[in-house]
This record gives sequence, C-alpha cells and structure tokens, in this order.
Amino acid sequence: MAAANAAVEAVFSTYPGPVKAKLSALRRLIFDTARTTDGVGALEETLKWGQPSYLTTESKSGSTIRIDEVKAEAGRYAVYFHCQTDLVETFRELYPELSYSGNRAILLDAGEKLPEKALRHCVALALTYHARKKAGRAK
Repeated sequence: MAAANAAVEAVFSTYPGPVKAKLSALRRLIFDTARTTDGVGALEETLKWGQPSYLTTESKSGSTIRIDEVKAEAGRYAVYFHCQTDLVETFRELYPELSYSGNRAILLDAGEKLPEKALRHCVALALTYHARKKAGRAK
C-alpha cells in the first residue's frame, strides 16, 4: 500500500469500529487491485469532499474512486464513482445483487461480508475507465 496520507488517516480514525474495519479492508482491496491491474500504476490517496479518494495520477488510466461511511445510515458505507460515467450502470448489469445509489455508488453494509470478487472487478473497471474509453472498450 502507498505511504499513509495523514489527512486520510485522520478521516479513518473518525469512523465507528465496524465501518472502519470494512473501509480499511476496502482500502486494501483498492490498492491491491491497482497493483495487479495492468496499466494502472501507482495510486494517489487523498481527500476529495472530505472522503478518502483514489486517483490514477501516474497513468491517468482511470476514474476517481471515493469511499466513505453513509452518514444518514448507521452501519453502511459506500464506494463512490464519478456520476457522469457509465460505471455504475455497468456494475448494475454485471452485479444486480449489489445495492446501488443512483449512478454514483455501490452501497455496502458493515454487518455483511465484503463482496470481494465483485468489488475487485468494479474497482478494476473504474481504475481503467479512461484507458478503456480511449481504446474503445467501455466494458
């Protein structure tokens, strides 16, 4: 995983226990997926809108991914994607069993097992979004 960003670490320290554990696992999954996905390169971890965010600054291959707790729903957290992409629409087609919020997020419950296989695929699609668009392969 990349060197810890102090501002991101500070945000993680504010999450309630179960949500913090799941978001930490999701964070590791994002870095691991980036590391094992061709063409992505190193990720930049930063804050956008106060949320931990992951950018393909080095390769510019993908769309920003943000993660955060769902403030209005205790025990829920989400993976957010740029709402002007077709990413969430694609994820709905591939993984109808997941919960979504409009065209911007996958919603998850801290009391449930992390759907790792589906999330790895969704994260890989987001991290390669621009590269695939350039190559004419959206999905």
